[in-house]
Formats: sequence, C-alpha cells, structure tokens
Amino acid sequence: MRVARAVVEGQPRIVVTHAGVSRVAPESYPDDALIALGETAEAVAGWTEADLDSLELLAPVSGAGKIIAVGLNYVDHTAETGIAQPERPLTFAKYVTSLTGPTADVVIPDHLTQGVDFEAELALVIGRRCGGDTPATLDDVVAYTVANDVSARDVQFGDVQWTRGKSFDTFTPLGPWLISADEFGSPGGHRIYAEVDGMLFQEDDTAEMIFDVPTILAFVSDGVTLEPGDLILTGTPAGAGGFRTPPQYLRHGQVVVAGVEGIGELRNRFVHRSQLTA
Repeated sequence: MRVARAVVEGQPRIVVTHAGVSRVAPESYPDDALIALGETAEAVAGWTEADLDSLELLAPVSGAGKIIAVGLNYVDHTAETGIAQPERPLTFAKYVTSLTGPTADVVIPDHLTQGVDFEAELALVIGRRCGGDTPATLDDVVAYTVANDVSARDVQFGDVQWTRGKSFDTFTPLGPWLISADEFGSPGGHRIYAEVDGMLFQEDDTAEMIFDVPTILAFVSDGVTLEPGDLILTGTPAGAGGFRTPPQYLRHGQVVVAGVEGIGELRNRFVHRSQLTA
C-alpha cells in the first residue's frame, strides 16, 4: 500500500495507490496517513479515482511528534567531512515545523545563512507506541519515505550543536509516499541519490549505512518512548555540496531531487526569502 496526502478542493485529503490505481479518501475520512496504511484493498475500492498529476502532494505525515535524525551514517560521507567515524549512532533533533511537501519550495532565510546544503535520506515512520523500557524493532516501523535533511552548514557548525541549522521552516521535505513496510521490504539494498539541476551529486545504497536500521531503532528508543507518526531519518551518503572542493551551496532557484528506490522522489525548488514578493 502507498499512502500520500494531497490538496483536494482546498483541503488536505488522503490518497491511496493500490494495484496501480490512485483513489482519494472521502471528505469525512481522517487526515491521518497511518490510519489509511491499515486499510484493506476492499475498504478503499469505493473511494474516488484520482489523477495524481493534477494533485499537489503534501508531506505524508502531518503530525509527527518527534523527528530524530542520524548523522555521519555512511562511510564515504563520514570520510568526506573529516570527522572521525562515530562509535555509536550520532543523533540530533529536527523541529516538526521544518516539515514540508515533496514539491514545495524550500525557503532559505538568507539573512541567516549563505551555506544551505541538501541530504537525501531514507526515513522511517513509527506505527505504534514503542521504546522506553523495551527498544524498538523493525516490527514497529509502519512505513518508509524519503526525506531531504536540508542543512545550513554555516549555522550548523557555527552553533556547535546541529538542531537550529537543520530546523528552519521548510528544511525537511518529506514524501512523496508512505510505502508500507511489507511492500518496501528490507530497508537495506535500495539506491539512494540526489541531483541538483539535473546533475547527480549523491548516489549510494542504503545497505552501506554504518549503523543499520535495526541498530538505529534500538539505539534511539532505548529509554525514549516513540509514538505513532514519529520520524527517524537514517543518514545521508557522500556527495552533498558543502563537502566538495570548493563547496557548492544551493543558490536561489535551484531544484534538488532526492530519491530512494522503491519509494519515489522529492523535487523541491530552493528560494531565498529575500527574493519572495509580498
């Protein structure tokens, strides 16, 4: 099952794709993609068929309580940063207000940063309350999606801690779909990539994570309760612009495509706030 959220007649609605057919949930249906992931094919058969090309997709998770991200989790990316490979997952938080849709503009607060970068990532969606006393497992992941961990490098490293520089509004594009865990299969073995204006910058395989998904789940949930809809971003491969020589930070109007095989692509234009008209 593939589940998204879209604007239909000015309101967010759930969209489900099954057996190649996309359908929009009734207006009375809850705006909750996790509920839709639990529906059967028979239950959605009566929903109205939809033309995806005519819909504006939104971030598929609207109410994440937590966004937990993992840094330095691919060997080549860790090497390009010049930072020692971590002995355990390096985690940080992103604010929920950073979430935006898979085709929405990412607005750069250019009065605060001139060093905005991109990071294609596989994201996990937690499906039930877990963790705390007993660490979470793959069984607690209801779906997978794509995230772009947008990063203001000058703020990130200038602040020493990473949260603010990765949490400006719109700095976490997400989507386009939630792919159910049974359809996605093993989280390892999927191509992950990012392009800027059609040029390939990042390309790797999710099997190349330093800490695999079960290890990440066990680590971040040990003593921390995870709730349905919480997101975990699993790290990015080498090739982001900020670690090139010279650095290639994003300019006003550039388009970043971030994708994971088996899920789909984000396609976001980056715009300077100072260039937006009132």
